[in-house]
Amino acid sequence: MLFDRFAPKISNTERQALEAGTVWLERSLFSGRLDWNAVLRESYPALSVAEQAFLDGPCEAVCRAVNPWLGQEMMDLPITAWEILKKERFFGLTLAVERGGRGFSALGLTAIVGKLASHSMPLSVAVLIPNSVGPGELIERHGTDEQKREYLEALAKGDEMPAFALTEPGAGSDAASIVSHGRVFRGDDGELKIVLNWRKRYITLAPIATVLGLAVVLEDPQDLLGQGPKPGITCVLVKTSLAGAVVGRRHDAMGVAFPNGPTEGVNVIVPSSAIIGGPSGAGRGWEMLMEALSAGRGLSLPAQSAGGMKRIARVVTAYAQARHQFGMPIARFEGIKEKISSILVSAYLSDAARIFVAGAVMAGHRPSVISAISKHEQTEMTRRAVMDAMDVLGGAALCRGPKNPLLMALEGSAIQITVEGANILTRTLIIFGQGVLRGHPHALKHLKAIETGFVLGAAVSIYRHIFFSVWTQCRLALAEITRGLLTSASSWRGTFKSEKRRLSWAALRFAALADLTLLVNGPALKRRGHANGRLADVLSSLFLGICAVRRAEAEGRKAEDPLVRASVAACLFRADAAFVSLLREFDTPVLRLLLRGPALWWARFNPLTRGPQDVDLDTVVDTHMQPGAARDVLTSGISLGSPHDPLTALDSAFTSLARAAPLERKIAVARREGLFDAETLAELPDADIAEAYRMSVISGDEAMVVAMARKLGREVIEVDDFETGTLFQTMQDAQRRASQEPV
Repeated sequence: MLFDRFAPKISNTERQALEAGTVWLERSLFSGRLDWNAVLRESYPALSVAEQAFLDGPCEAVCRAVNPWLGQEMMDLPITAWEILKKERFFGLTLAVERGGRGFSALGLTAIVGKLASHSMPLSVAVLIPNSVGPGELIERHGTDEQKREYLEALAKGDEMPAFALTEPGAGSDAASIVSHGRVFRGDDGELKIVLNWRKRYITLAPIATVLGLAVVLEDPQDLLGQGPKPGITCVLVKTSLAGAVVGRRHDAMGVAFPNGPTEGVNVIVPSSAIIGGPSGAGRGWEMLMEALSAGRGLSLPAQSAGGMKRIARVVTAYAQARHQFGMPIARFEGIKEKISSILVSAYLSDAARIFVAGAVMAGHRPSVISAISKHEQTEMTRRAVMDAMDVLGGAALCRGPKNPLLMALEGSAIQITVEGANILTRTLIIFGQGVLRGHPHALKHLKAIETGFVLGAAVSIYRHIFFSVWTQCRLALAEITRGLLTSASSWRGTFKSEKRRLSWAALRFAALADLTLLVNGPALKRRGHANGRLADVLSSLFLGICAVRRAEAEGRKAEDPLVRASVAACLFRADAAFVSLLREFDTPVLRLLLRGPALWWARFNPLTRGPQDVDLDTVVDTHMQPGAARDVLTSGISLGSPHDPLTALDSAFTSLARAAPLERKIAVARREGLFDAETLAELPDADIAEAYRMSVISGDEAMVVAMARKLGREVIEVDDFETGTLFQTMQDAQRRASQEPV
């Protein structure tokens, strides 16, 4: 057709993924019209009384039942933890109460998963999977009444352990390429049945699963189901006890002790009623999965990341005060502050996005593009935060053992980025690729008109698209000259006017470049990974900046709050870098002369921001480096106080050191003034405390406070060591258990 060059080709599976979920805030970003009044009207929910009680009760109880280090040695959770999870119905958190679940909201789910993740990643995974796609939600949304009666209450109580089997050796990110298959036939008893053959891997909970949600390509040569001879991808419920089904073997996922492994099936027979949704569900498996992921991708893994990030923030702020070098806490060094400030900003942004997206889901949205942004950005922020935290803790983060407060952090963050859509795919294809086709005001209409062959409709669509493009470029020119002053009237109201104005300006700049990229690349859009990735970075940064302002408004923060200013500036700084990279590499003839020349020069000369100011970052660190409301609010909702958690001792030392800090300053002043006996100071450690007491610099009670603080500070910077034979025996035993080799 005449207009084919203006649109990318879309397969059936891509179309189902494209049309899954709903369009949310991305529409305003792709149109360049960020309405802050609408943003502030969006739901920003709070936990219910029942959800908070569950967090304080059963959730805290199961955390205390898990010793993370022993769990790594056993490669499993303790029996007591599994019993609590089943008794308290952790596996049915969002299932309706009448189905045996807890009936909690999306926000409640994220709060629970985040709290568990702050204590133990394997514990959070054990709860995350049954409450995600695997496959309780699919049954509740699409299952037959019989399937709901048979499975939902059993799943909620843990009588059935679920896993969802999608990934195969030849089908990872390209999950639509699965080759596991089923064939419909009529049995000797006259009943319709399906014979299944599959080979899956990387399936979380598969080693202990009693029921699989299995994705297969279904064939029905005789059209017995009435859905055609090749219905396509279908989700089927399979009991693992059936003849031919194989589970039990495990992958060793970087030593993290959660059940993950392969599953196979050879000529496994199930009734046709095992199809999720019954016979009418044949061929709808991909649609079901994409719909579930459109919201679920923005909840569970981001919640896990947010919980882990808040823990990391609490760890580094405490450790940097306890660890001394060159005669002072390392928290005073600006190089250390730079790393900690990045962690604190990420923790603020991550939790803001978690609550905002949960609120959207609770309001009825299923925001597929924003969910992809949330999953990608929060798992990537966690990975960066872990590396920054390891820089701060140094050797204390490298030595595995019960004293390591970052145990599993590095391994866990690497796992997060690969699941529910690998982050590379998510960034280059879903966030911008799907986002531009769904969020752009004309792209999808244009695509549908071309596909239907409606020449007049396509021509009208293109005309409207071109008019939008020209008008957007004119609006952008005005915004660039005024530095965003005339982009959005709604940004002039309320607090954080500067942040709102610059985010609105960035949204308009994004809309103009996204539109230009769509017009220029057309059918090649899917292959333009560099451009797509950079525009995805901008879109993600804009969304996180909006989350930062929305959270600040909800919490009643002041306009001069340095954490908010630094967070938004960090988002805009990243967007600026992506804009510059995109303009510098734009390779379209004619346009590249303009974009690589004047446009690139202007973008560098007139940036959205110069980045977070050092004074703001230092203030953020200093504020959160002391016990108090700021630190507690930023790290709220994580597990604290478990006797098995090294963070408990670290927090205790942090509090004691803060209490002793004014007294330490008195001792330091007296020492500089020569009030102490030099020979006595040289004889014993902490002799300056005794000398300070003798010279009445501090009282007896104050001397005890200082002595206890120093003792706790020394203890929490210690690291684990093992007898060589014991260490290697433990590792070998764990490996044998993981591979099921005989001892």
